[in-house]
Amino acid sequence: MRRALQGRMDFFVFSHHPEGKRMSDSTHSQFDDLSALYENMASWPFRKEIETPSILETLGDVKGKHVLDFGCGDGTYSRILRKLGAARVVGFDEAEGMLAHARRMEREAPLGIDYVNNLSTELNQQFDLVLGVYVLPYASDQPALHKMCADMGRVLKPGGRLVTLPIHPDFDPDPAYYAPYGFAMTQTPAHADGTRVKLDLFYSDFRATVTAWYWNFASLDAALKAADFTSVAHINPMPSKYRTSAYPDLLRRYLETPHAVILDARR
Repeated sequence: MRRALQGRMDFFVFSHHPEGKRMSDSTHSQFDDLSALYENMASWPFRKEIETPSILETLGDVKGKHVLDFGCGDGTYSRILRKLGAARVVGFDEAEGMLAHARRMEREAPLGIDYVNNLSTELNQQFDLVLGVYVLPYASDQPALHKMCADMGRVLKPGGRLVTLPIHPDFDPDPAYYAPYGFAMTQTPAHADGTRVKLDLFYSDFRATVTAWYWNFASLDAALKAADFTSVAHINPMPSKYRTSAYPDLLRRYLETPHAVILDARR
């Protein structure tokens, strides 16, 4: 699926195995020209203060681990994981614009990260961890969702883990709810499984619109189970520092009703 889910930099970005069903060219192209936006989004308050630390705390110690960044986008998380001591990091995406940006960053500040646009069978059972930030929302139907989960699973070693972020099945349906964080989510009717969600991004001077798909917990869990994951934990983003202290006013509404959920799946 040329889905290139790419842009992990933003809250949705995806990629998919080239042998599976591909998304339309329009879905693919929606990410190709957004690398500057996605790079900027890494510094947006809800991502910097909530999303990134929550993901890293869920992953735990990555030192010495082999990690695949599925839907790596501009490579932001790939670079973080390598700097945290991962022994091997491979970033996978099918959006050439995103990969070009990631590869340019690697040339300018080499970290030893490989960026690929094809999940060849040579990568099967090669990784301890797979990270897939905002990739599942770009599976446009049930077969695509199952294929994406299978692709993320097949590259894991026995006992490996997948940490991935889909749209939260219980996201707030009011399009204005997430406006303070730089985006709006519109779905009609809200929380209808397998239907489109329009994502409008408008933080600072950036403007863009992306189409994603909503999947409920039953569909997400079923796809992961079909991909031979034996357990799936649903975790609301919540950095440890906010578990014992008051939330900053700016982040309160997001922490109470996040737009994404962390799935920690194990094989």
